Amino acid sequence: MENPSPAAALGRALWALLLATLGGAAGHPRGGESVCSARAPAKYSITFTGKWSQTAFPKQYPLFRPPAQWSSLLGAAHSSDYSMWRKNHYVSNGLRDFAERGEAWALMKEIEAAGEALQSVHAVFSAPAVPSGTGQTSAELEVQRRHSLVSFVVRIVPSPDWFVGVDSLDLCDGDRWREQAALDLYPYDAGTDSGFTFSSPNFATIPQDKVTEITSSSPSHPANSFYYPRLKALPPIARVTLVRLRQSPRAFVPLPSVLASRDNEIVDSASVPETPLDCEVSLWSSWGLCGGPCGKLGAKSRTRYVRVQPANNGSPCPELEEEAECVPDNCV
Repeated sequence: MENPSPAAALGRALWALLLATLGGAAGHPRGGESVCSARAPAKYSITFTGKWSQTAFPKQYPLFRPPAQWSSLLGAAHSSDYSMWRKNHYVSNGLRDFAERGEAWALMKEIEAAGEALQSVHAVFSAPAVPSGTGQTSAELEVQRRHSLVSFVVRIVPSPDWFVGVDSLDLCDGDRWREQAALDLYPYDAGTDSGFTFSSPNFATIPQDKVTEITSSSPSHPANSFYYPRLKALPPIARVTLVRLRQSPRAFVPLPSVLASRDNEIVDSASVPETPLDCEVSLWSSWGLCGGPCGKLGAKSRTRYVRVQPANNGSPCPELEEEAECVPDNCV
């Protein structure tokens, strides 16, 4: 058999090296992330706890049409090749529909397409809606070595396009699965609707903005439903807890919560923060007509009304009526 030339042998060696490099890159997360080497898949229970109470968030708290509540939870176990949402990035059309109207069909199709095209999604999970601002819902999910990240979203109802969620929480720690993880959740704006309040009418953001976190001072507008300038930070509006399930011959039994680390300690749901809400009043009206007898000083008045009632030891309302002396113009 004819011996290959040095150039041909070098070419085959370079081709083999290229294939090996590509194959290795396909099996590793992007961005230099740590590689999960846990062998068997793991199952978790995920519990979402709403903390959206009138005590913690008294400003414009929705009491009816509709009252404060949470949409169903929609999530996925995936690899680093997939992103459901990300802070300071634009949301997809599917997530826009979910954040604005709670419609999950388009988002489900996007997740399914990512799983088929890139094999980046292992499983989709969901939990029922919570019909009040405070309450719990739960589900189970499975992760595996190549799909150890968990993301989910829950829509704030009512709201323009506000939601809470988790972006790519890694449940794998080297060669083992984390026993428990718990995170406080804060509101995010999807960047597709420009409403300021929970009940704002649809007002599309053109051009579309990126996902931003809503804070006690941002957006910096008094009409914003989460605007609490006296607070350094908003209290958590929700919390999520994931607990690894142990497989027994009969069922999966969650580990006791005492195994959680101090960083993942679950806060007692009874300890609800009381957010002070200061009274807000309108601008003064115009002065009324000056009334009084001719040749003597008369009086005129102006009024204002309460826009926001104080709550939780917030600043009380000032006087709503004011009088001043005047000289009557038209007198009898």
